[in-house]
Amino acid sequence: MSRQGSSLRTYLLTRVALAVPTVLILLTMVFLLMRVAPGNPIQAALGGHVSQKQIAIRSHRAGYDRPILEQYGDYLKGAVTGHLGTTLTDHRTIGNIIVENGSATLELAIAAFAIALAVGIPIGISAGRWRDTPVDIGGRLFGIVIYAAPVFFTGFLAQLLFGTALGWLPTSGRVGPITEFELSKPTHFYLIDSLVTGNWSAFSDVVLHLILPALTLGLLISGVIIRLVRVNMLQTMKGDYVEAARARGIRERRVVIHHAFRNALVPVVTVAGLQFATLLGGAILTEQTFNWPGIGAELVRYLNNRDYIAVQGIVTVFAIAVVVVSVLIDIINAFVDPRVRY
Repeated sequence: MSRQGSSLRTYLLTRVALAVPTVLILLTMVFLLMRVAPGNPIQAALGGHVSQKQIAIRSHRAGYDRPILEQYGDYLKGAVTGHLGTTLTDHRTIGNIIVENGSATLELAIAAFAIALAVGIPIGISAGRWRDTPVDIGGRLFGIVIYAAPVFFTGFLAQLLFGTALGWLPTSGRVGPITEFELSKPTHFYLIDSLVTGNWSAFSDVVLHLILPALTLGLLISGVIIRLVRVNMLQTMKGDYVEAARARGIRERRVVIHHAFRNALVPVVTVAGLQFATLLGGAILTEQTFNWPGIGAELVRYLNNRDYIAVQGIVTVFAIAVVVVSVLIDIINAFVDPRVRY
């Protein structure tokens, strides 16, 4: 095996190995934070609805009367095996919540992330290429304003304009009630389910409901992408390799895309990946604004109901997802920029 291949393999194995203690630390923090909350979780969620005898029985079944180390061991075992418990208020398994509501959040996150990249990268490249021109000033102003705008306020304006005033798009929900009843959901990803089953009316309904929340969230994230791409483009456009490419008579468009932007890509990949991890964590305000049945909205509901088992399970999945995305970002960076491996 070549030295390059050996260094890449070592780097990848190191990153995966480092992810294990990171996950363990995050899981431990989640466990301790939930135990720091005052009172018995069963009492907090069900107090006043069932008798003290029933609370004692359920506390015993949940293991809250056992030593803290035993509870910690069971929690880690559940995190590894995927059995994170059952909610106290509606008796759903955490796995069921992740599959049903997590798919809604993931579908929204992917659509919003695609919009953020489609808007942020071209504007960032143009702003970096034509520094201090009206193009640059306009791009910077757009990035600052769109990032500073509260997502719920932007969402309300979009609902009023495109939903109420113009009547072009639905303003809430993932699909209409008829589609919800008719659509077969083998994967719980409505876009995929409607395509696989050939239900084109359902596909159209899903897309129409997805546009406003994805556009609102995607434009917000694009503000970060614009500023990041612009800053790194300004640095790479000063590089000797860019001047050398121009001296060889290479077209300016190719110089900008294949030489300047390619070398500016590493920090963009890192920050963009972390933004996507944030979206996976639940775009709570967007989901609340558009009544989107995602995992962030479920987390808020369980917090209001003081269902600590549900909150602990969902936050645990969030933590693991963020670590996994972080490792994937490092792996992508290793392939994009060979300097990362050394």
